[in-house]
Amino acid sequence: MSLVIFGYGYTGRVFAEHVRSRFSRVVGTVRRPGPGRAGPGVELIRFDGDGHDEGLPEIIAAAEAVLVSIPPDETGDPTLEMFGDTLAAAPHLRWIGYLSTVGVYGDHGGGRVDETSELKPASDRSLRRVQAEQSWLDFGQDTGRCVQIFRLAGIYGPGQNALVNLAAGTARRIVKPGQVFNRIHVEDIARVLAASLDRPRPEAIYNVSDDEPAPPQDVVAYAASLLGLEPPPETPFEQARLSPMAASFYAENKRVSNRLIREELGVDLAYPTYREALRALQAAGEGVQAA
Repeated sequence: MSLVIFGYGYTGRVFAEHVRSRFSRVVGTVRRPGPGRAGPGVELIRFDGDGHDEGLPEIIAAAEAVLVSIPPDETGDPTLEMFGDTLAAAPHLRWIGYLSTVGVYGDHGGGRVDETSELKPASDRSLRRVQAEQSWLDFGQDTGRCVQIFRLAGIYGPGQNALVNLAAGTARRIVKPGQVFNRIHVEDIARVLAASLDRPRPEAIYNVSDDEPAPPQDVVAYAASLLGLEPPPETPFEQARLSPMAASFYAENKRVSNRLIREELGVDLAYPTYREALRALQAAGEGVQAA
């Protein structure tokens, strides 16, 4: 049986590496296939949402599991729109995972949120995610397919972390009193998805976040201490001159509970806080400045 990953990007690559041995075939979709993008044992094919599918219906028909990592656009979810009927008819398909975001919760004033909390999307981007989640859940109910929703916190890991930003000179310590962000190491996302493959539950929704929502400036300061550097100076939020997208993240403040992935899926996070993760990344050579 095979695994199909719609949107073979950063998270999809790590997930494929984590579960490759479980499947006879792993296929990932990309907008533009190119050399060096596929991991070991992964086939890449083109899918751009505009009808270029390169045999995807036949591949889906043989799939046992499908992970959807392509964001929705203004017209809806491109995977569901183009391949809903094919997914509904696939005879061996037992698991569909849809990667969403904790941004669907919007702002809760720094309060705790879990999977039952009110959704208050504050941006068009997050509103489209809410609509896509519901479309996938409706699809599961209508077809009997086992759909799971994974609401991801801010993703980091090898090549994408505060150590790398410090080495590149792009790290900033922006301070907004009371502000916390939620984050998750990409390897722990893969662990959660793999656990769900073993315990599929129709219409399941899971928050995928670590144990410690934390002020972003604290993460940068800790990374700097690991590298023996002075941290960047603190910049008050009001003076930060952020892009509209970056400013939208600071407009939302919440503490995301990960209780369900621990209690239902039995996941022990490899990196329960940013400290363990940054120490491991630094030991692996992350953050070394080019000579």
